[in-house]
Formats: sequence, C-alpha cells, structure tokens
Amino acid sequence: MVHDWLLTWHGGSERVAAQIVREFPGADVYSLFEKLPQADRAFLDGHNVYTSFLQKWPRVERYYRRLLPLMPLAIEALDLSGYDLILSSSHAVAKGVITGPSQLHICYCHTPVRYAWDLQHQYLRESHLDRGLRRLLATSMLQYIRMWDLRAAAGVDVFLSNSQFVARRIEKVYRREATVLYPPVDVDDFEPGADRDNFYLVVARLVPYKRVGLLLQAFENLRDRRLIVIGDGPLLKELRAAAPSNVSLLGRQSFASMHEHLRRARAFLYAAEEDFGISIVEAQACGTPVITYGAGGALETVIDGRTGIFFDQQTPESVRQGIRRFEAMEHEFSYAAIRDHALRFNRDDFGRQFRAIVLRESLKQEFNPVLREWAENQTANRIALEAANW
Repeated sequence: MVHDWLLTWHGGSERVAAQIVREFPGADVYSLFEKLPQADRAFLDGHNVYTSFLQKWPRVERYYRRLLPLMPLAIEALDLSGYDLILSSSHAVAKGVITGPSQLHICYCHTPVRYAWDLQHQYLRESHLDRGLRRLLATSMLQYIRMWDLRAAAGVDVFLSNSQFVARRIEKVYRREATVLYPPVDVDDFEPGADRDNFYLVVARLVPYKRVGLLLQAFENLRDRRLIVIGDGPLLKELRAAAPSNVSLLGRQSFASMHEHLRRARAFLYAAEEDFGISIVEAQACGTPVITYGAGGALETVIDGRTGIFFDQQTPESVRQGIRRFEAMEHEFSYAAIRDHALRFNRDDFGRQFRAIVLRESLKQEFNPVLREWAENQTANRIALEAANW
C-alpha cells in the first residue's frame, strides 16, 4: 500500500489509507516520508513501513511542499518489484510508483494534482507566484509535474475516485474512467445533540482554498449571529486579526470538543469547493444541517432543502443569502433524517466494496497466476463464511 506522505491521521486521504491498511492486514506500507505523532500511528502497528530518501531530509514535515520537484524522483525510487498487488492512495505522486506488466496497480485517486492542473492559477495567486520571474519558474515546474503526472497515470491499471466530481476530473485530465467509491467516514463516532445553541460552526484547516476568510466577511454584516471556527493552519493568525467581534477562532480542538460543537451548532458552514468533504458528512452525522457552496463533492453528500442549503457563489453576500434561506425554513429540517443520510458513507461499507473491487480485478489477471489464485481463495473463503453466517 502506497500513500503520498504520512504527517497526520486527521486528513481525509490519510483516513482512506488507514482503512485500506485495515482491510489488508498483511500489507507493507510505502510513503515518501512518515512523521506521524506516536498517538496517530496505531493503524500502522504490525505493518512494515518503508520510506524514500526524503525521510532523512531536514525538517521535511515543515518544508515538504517546497520539495515537489523531487517527489517524482523519490516515488519512482521505491522498489516494488517483489509485489503482486499494489494499492495506492494518491492525491499527489503515489500513483507514480513503477510497476511491471504482471503486477496489478489499483489507485484510489483523491484528485489529480490540484495545483498542477485546474487549480494552477489559483495556486499561483495564493502563493504569490503570479508575477515576474517567480511566475516563470513556478509555471515551468508545474508543466514538468503535469507531463510526469500523465506518465504516472498511464501506469495505473484501475482508477477509483472519491466522488463523481473527481471521476470527471480524472477523465478530463487522464482520459481514464474511474469507479466511484465514496471514502470512509467514522459516522458511528458522531451522535446528534438534543439541544441546539444559537451559533454557526466551521471546522476546517485554515489554508487559502478552504475560503474561511470568506465566511468571516459574510458575518461582518450579520452582527446578531455568532460564528465559531475550529481548525488550525498557516492562516490562523491572519484570520484572527481580521475576525469581527461575533466570530471566535478556537484553533485546533480535541475530538471531544469538536464533536460537542457539531452536536450543538445551529448549522455547519462551508465555503470551499471540495472533492468530497468528510467534515460535511461528519456534521450531518450529528444531525446538523449544512450550509455550503453548491459545487464539487457537496452536490453528492448534501441534499438541498433536506439535509442542508446550497449557496450559488463564493461571495459574502451569497453566503448571507444561504443563511437567510436556511433560517426561513429551519423548522423543516429533521435532525434524525439528516443523520440517516450521513450513515450511507460509513467505514464498513467502504471496506467491503473496496475489497470486492480488489478481488474482482485480481481474478482478471491472466499474467499473474499467483495473484489470481489468491483472489480465488479469498473469494471462496468469503462465500463460505457468508453462507455459514446465513
């Protein structure tokens, strides 16, 4: 199992990687580098973990984004020639591991490299690389990444995607079809609250593309409403300085604190265009309505008028219109129905479906009888177990 890098267990792609590892307890794990806190390493227990030469790079966990030009070289240097089955969890370069004709490579693609493809211009603006020599160097580097990314995609046998939105992006960029398999969400860890407080809530990493600053601007003209922001990131100091008096930025919170806020919030706000949006599903698992930008993965996880409200544009006024629409029909929302909708994105269903896809594709391997025999045995054992349980 190959994942881009392992720095935290809290991100959506890391949770997918962790679930894949749980489904294949004998798997070896490869990554560019692994710097997980000890408290987050539980899912790696019993697995061999192998890293690239970037593991020894000084303070790689802080400066890894600057090492993007080296990542293709580092991922290709990983020797996977001794394996029959390679499962990659990729939002950057993991899909680029080198494999042979008798190896099966299944890639769960969270997205093609965002900053090299459709979000290039946004990335350059937000990184202040959109002028002069810096722009020339940055665009040249991103062009190299795009060329490499196309070659890397050609080495994947089967693509899976986390939403129809990402599947369309994969088809657009790589000209490949992808099977949609929604990512696992720990919905059972969340419970609806009986009592609701009069505040709106945001839970997001404080980076530019999450558009949390847009929500702060919206609340400048909603002084009689409260907004609470949970999350850490490079923009925390800047956002705190710009926040109006009715907005509180709490920084990173424990799971228990985040859970309690989700259970008590009047509604959950989100302004980014997400590929899927795990936090949006977690909010609904608490029975909390979602007010979000009506684009991307949210169109597949939120039902407008039943589990949440869409606003049309990423502008402060559009956010305010969404809030006013929600308040006008707030009494129509059912906390129980919202939670029931979220339960379809559960971890167990993901595991069963992912394993079924792996077995199905392994059974097709004419050039690897070892892999095909393994899949036949796994399938026979599963059928026998299900028959015995029935």
